Amino acid sequence: MSNISSSFTLSQSQQQHLLEKLDVFKVKGRDKRGRNVLLIIGKYFPARMVSSEVLKKYLEETIFPKLGAKPFSVVYVHTDVQKSENFPGISVLRSVYDAIPMNLKNNLQVVYFLHPGLQARLFLATFGRLFFDGGLYSKLKYVSRLEFLWDHVRRLEMKIPDFVHDHDEELEYHPMMDYGLESDHPRVYTEPPSMDPISMYSMRCIA
Repeated sequence: MSNISSSFTLSQSQQQHLLEKLDVFKVKGRDKRGRNVLLIIGKYFPARMVSSEVLKKYLEETIFPKLGAKPFSVVYVHTDVQKSENFPGISVLRSVYDAIPMNLKNNLQVVYFLHPGLQARLFLATFGRLFFDGGLYSKLKYVSRLEFLWDHVRRLEMKIPDFVHDHDEELEYHPMMDYGLESDHPRVYTEPPSMDPISMYSMRCIA
């Protein structure tokens, strides 16, 4: 159990509904080889609101069945992920990974890790092989720009949030941000703040 479990105030059904509402996980589109793609938006994951047990149950009941018995790819969007808000902890990640059925692990062909940043690269380089088996680690592919993701994934079949495109454009003007050598400057969004799923953590999103 993660050490954040004591902070949960939502029931299990409310936590599951929150995951569904925020659209953290979605089986959407195909890669260039015709395989289904599991899209994960890291910024939308409410790490301080959802327990590892609920997360595993949600994946087992809602997401895994949609992947079927065929090979698939994962696109993980790391853009604007904050450790204090979106990172569930190493123990939770390992628990979730261990709960994935072996046939799904075998069917997973590649994980495209978009906008990794220096800290994520260092973390995975240090702990990736320790906490995950070599098979998964070897399938990890860093993608620094959306234009490179489209070399592998069918662009017209996948909806990427606007903030990801904004960050991608900013990296063009501040390329050293890729390596943690420049500060991340505030960005202006055209969408009203209330439309950001992260703002829906209140009980109103459960209603």
